[in-house]
Amino acid sequence: MGLDRLSLVQRSLVDEWMPGAEVVADLSWNQVETVVLRVRHGERDLIVKASGDADHHLGRELDAHEGGFVAPWQHGGDAARLRHADRAARVLVLDWLPGVLAYRTPAGVDPEVHRRAGELLRRFHDQACRPSDGTDAAATRRALLWLDTTDAIEPDMQVRLRHALAALPPAEDDLVPTHGDWQPRNWLVDGGVVRVIDFGRFAFRPAATDFVRLAAQEWRESPACETAFFEGYGDDPRFGSGASDRASGTPHWLLLRLREAIGTACWAHQVGDAAFEAQGHRMIADALAEFER
Repeated sequence: MGLDRLSLVQRSLVDEWMPGAEVVADLSWNQVETVVLRVRHGERDLIVKASGDADHHLGRELDAHEGGFVAPWQHGGDAARLRHADRAARVLVLDWLPGVLAYRTPAGVDPEVHRRAGELLRRFHDQACRPSDGTDAAATRRALLWLDTTDAIEPDMQVRLRHALAALPPAEDDLVPTHGDWQPRNWLVDGGVVRVIDFGRFAFRPAATDFVRLAAQEWRESPACETAFFEGYGDDPRFGSGASDRASGTPHWLLLRLREAIGTACWAHQVGDAAFEAQGHRMIADALAEFER
């Protein structure tokens, strides 16, 4: 365990920024190229993140910080400050934040944690709004590309998925800054405080895209968490005004879930995460069952 997991260029930059820094813990998920290290420099603990050439998440994280979108959370201590970065070398340094990941702990299905997460996300979404320019259609094309290039999904299931994607037209809703991976694995809980990490999937998208992973995971297990989340967030953009919308959501909400399900199953298969791949197949089954009712 140490800075030897970084490239020579990345390690040289870290040595320049923080001479003598020592690694305290390796926090990497070890599913993709990104390395996450907790280091100590003097009296301060910091996070070093570095990625390989094929990983685009670090660039998105820098977009979030350099665009000022993380700043409102930073002022309240709800997100880490960016201390150093080199986009070309794919390495950055952030403040370390106290707290324990809510993922796979009781906090992950604690309604009060979800209420706070809803409040935090609403502040993030409300910072900006842009008209869509084909963003949703592009997302459907990416889902179809997954189907074109994977063996993770059986051929007969692929036929059903392609039919559903063709039948659910893209909805070019307004776009807001989204976290992209809004779930307990990116929430730190410290007493009654919830803090946010990892902006590697930051992008402008429809607001409801930040609800999809929760709907497939924690809210499926605990509807009370879903209720609490929207008490914190406010209105619920997944639903329209019609009675059928209130029962199951708009066609666009189904399309968002379907695309996420395809991406989950295919990406997890690609990186060898069997449990996450199984979740993706369950998400596909749930979305198709709703579409084919």
